[in-house]
Amino acid sequence: MLRLRRSLLSHILSSPSASPISHLSRLISAAAPAVSSNPSFAAEDYLVSTCGLTRAQALKASAKISHLKSPANPDAVLSFLAGLGLSTTEAAALIAKDPQFLCARVERTLAPVVVELTALGLSHSEIARLASLSGRQFRCRPIVSRLQYYLRLFGTSHNLLRVMKFCNVLSYNLDRVVKPNLALLQGCGLAACDIAKLCISTPRLLAASPKRVQAIVACAQNIGVPRGSGMFRHALRAVASCREEEIAARVEYLRNTFRWTDAEVGMAISKFPPVLNKSKESLQLRSEFLISEAGLEPVHIAQRSVILGHSLEGRLRPRYYAMRFLKENGLLKRDSSYYTVFKESDMTFKKKFIHPHKEAAPHLEKDYDAACKGEVPTNFRFT
Repeated sequence: MLRLRRSLLSHILSSPSASPISHLSRLISAAAPAVSSNPSFAAEDYLVSTCGLTRAQALKASAKISHLKSPANPDAVLSFLAGLGLSTTEAAALIAKDPQFLCARVERTLAPVVVELTALGLSHSEIARLASLSGRQFRCRPIVSRLQYYLRLFGTSHNLLRVMKFCNVLSYNLDRVVKPNLALLQGCGLAACDIAKLCISTPRLLAASPKRVQAIVACAQNIGVPRGSGMFRHALRAVASCREEEIAARVEYLRNTFRWTDAEVGMAISKFPPVLNKSKESLQLRSEFLISEAGLEPVHIAQRSVILGHSLEGRLRPRYYAMRFLKENGLLKRDSSYYTVFKESDMTFKKKFIHPHKEAAPHLEKDYDAACKGEVPTNFRFT
């Protein structure tokens, strides 16, 4: 019977022609609880044998559903989840996280929620993913209005699900926390698209207390990035997870590693705030390469600190090798700054500096591609 209901529900959900009303009625009938012939209900055993939880998970979860007298409603919920497209493993993870999901009413709550989410434009696979990620919020009718709010914020259901993978924003208090935080960000001069990008990359910022968000804003300004500037969003993200003493320590490390003055380290951070989040090892390697090997002056790096965000092995070093080869073989008509060389897209770099020399250096593109993969071709070994 359970397998039959799952099959029916899956068929109904995959039918694009069903109207919301008929869809709702079919959802309900397909997952309608059958009358159990078992007068007793052993919750822990059911969670293991039917839901797929481990014994330890079931022991912990069983207390939340110990009031159930029959497997009828849990069976209906499992059928419903299977019809949405959740695998046995996904359903088990959901129930382990929220055992009371098994107590939700298909007719009163789950089926209507699915119909309303479908009306918002979510696909059945997206609804299944949302159910898996949101847990308890999915079995509460306010999920629909909250989802509408976040869809407007993030722009697409894809972005929302991407955020939900890391934190359940549907559990955040909209009126007391989320909306005040967004108002603070708007007051900093951030456009709606910038706020969306910031919240997608740093979703826990939405759940921080407004007082904490104010402190993050002040910290971003203190590192030299003014409100309203194009880098302010990046500055907020860079300092969002750091305490003041951590930022001070990172600033000091940058100053010493790149031999910068106070003014130069401030300039570097204001032009590329994510440099604060780079590991010490990666910064040390970039310093050694850019200063000791490529011969760039520290002030030059500070003025163009965005190059510190590029891959050392995948971009900086291969392009330096290619340019040095061209220079030493007299193939460059004019000298280009390494900043210009480093910032170009791979297609543009090849178009400007590789392809024009196909006849004079037919091996150059192959050598450059090999260098991008971490190899050092013979032609790029300079003495």
